[in-house]
Amino acid sequence: MPRRKTAFLPGQHYHLYNRGNNRQKIFFERENYLFFLRRFRYYLVDSTLDVNAYCLMPNHYHFLVYLRQSDFSKKMQAFTLSYTKAMNKRYGRCGSIFQGRFQAILVDSDAYLLHLSRYIHLNPVKAGLTERPEEWEFSSYSDYLGLRQGTLPKTGNVLKQVGSARAYQRFVSAEHTLMLD
Repeated sequence: MPRRKTAFLPGQHYHLYNRGNNRQKIFFERENYLFFLRRFRYYLVDSTLDVNAYCLMPNHYHFLVYLRQSDFSKKMQAFTLSYTKAMNKRYGRCGSIFQGRFQAILVDSDAYLLHLSRYIHLNPVKAGLTERPEEWEFSSYSDYLGLRQGTLPKTGNVLKQVGSARAYQRFVSAEHTLMLD
């Protein structure tokens, strides 16, 4: 496979995402979402990266991460392989779940970091899965608002851009209102 155009550098933020092969589901029931997050934590979190925001959708995922180590790509590959093998075994499937390798975009400014977090959190609303982003269980938005005390997302890098959880909620709601018009 050709090398990536995006270099992974410790101390930088990245938007990681991928979708199901042929745009099919990658999560088949609630437990799959939870298993995916447990596997992600096991392979990548704490030692390699911090999660700033995330959203798992039925056929794709988004993570906004802060990279701490450069050996990230191999660990991400091991993570996706682990998830694929488990789902194939569980559901009697074979082959790839994901459409190629994960995608990554360098987040090169604080403004992009803030707007990307909003985009990630509004994904379930835009897809018509919920009316309000805090209703989607498989997103870090509830952690941002203090509605859930999750240990995966580290919200500080985003919240410092707006000052508080309430200000972040207003920021996200402003875009949400535009989507409804």
